[in-house]
Amino acid sequence: MSDLDGLTETMSDPGRLTETTSDLDRLIGERVARTVPPITFVVPEGIHALPVDASAEERGSAAADFVRELYPGGDDTLWESAAPYYAQVTAAMATAGLAFSALGIFGLDGPGVAHCSLTAAFLKTDHRDPDVAAQGTLATLTSDPLNDARWLDLPCGPAVSCVTLRELALDLEPPHPAEEQPKLITGRIQVHIPFPTGPYMAVFTLDTASMEYWGEFCDMITAILQTVSFSEPEPESDPEPEEVGTAGEGGTPLGVSCDGGNASVATVKCAQ
Repeated sequence: MSDLDGLTETMSDPGRLTETTSDLDRLIGERVARTVPPITFVVPEGIHALPVDASAEERGSAAADFVRELYPGGDDTLWESAAPYYAQVTAAMATAGLAFSALGIFGLDGPGVAHCSLTAAFLKTDHRDPDVAAQGTLATLTSDPLNDARWLDLPCGPAVSCVTLRELALDLEPPHPAEEQPKLITGRIQVHIPFPTGPYMAVFTLDTASMEYWGEFCDMITAILQTVSFSEPEPESDPEPEEVGTAGEGGTPLGVSCDGGNASVATVKCAQ
């Protein structure tokens, strides 16, 4: 007798109805978990992933490893002072339900760096057809005139992108007249990709205030999206490292591709 057969027999017993419903939900959840594939994608060097999948006990040491990667030219004083901050940031990102959260730091021809954040989250849906889910998402996003929402045909399936720009006024001391307040322009690219088997929607979000390099960031996330896959990645030999800059030395050159070099594969799974 299967588990579901046994549950069917108990449905006639009102005293066991609550327990039966709970068991049924568990079994359905387990079967859904087996049908929802992991999602993989490739990110270029310069994208530094926070350890959002680390347990609370592991978070401190994982954050320490993260800051050493982020600031390879630093010293113990810098690493030890930065690690607690990034441990708190990691905890906040994990609590917010993000499956992937990263900082992008890229070197420029001159002084300074261009920076962005890149996240991936999973939202539960009730869709059975990814095309229908994408069409519904597009209809919802285009209802806001401030959104630039568009249909995408990715190698992994249909998707919808949404670009928004925001202008923020910076508060200064002493206060300045409104027309003299400096403005900060930020850009966001958000891409919704329905899982081919349901019932999840992957949402990638790139935010940046380095608007002088908006075109390069658009090219970068486009390259990342081309690598999204809903199958387990095949094991590959590690590519030979390239001689490129790091975040502690001005940052990886902006405009790197997701092919070879020190590009890395991110594999994340839906939490049940």
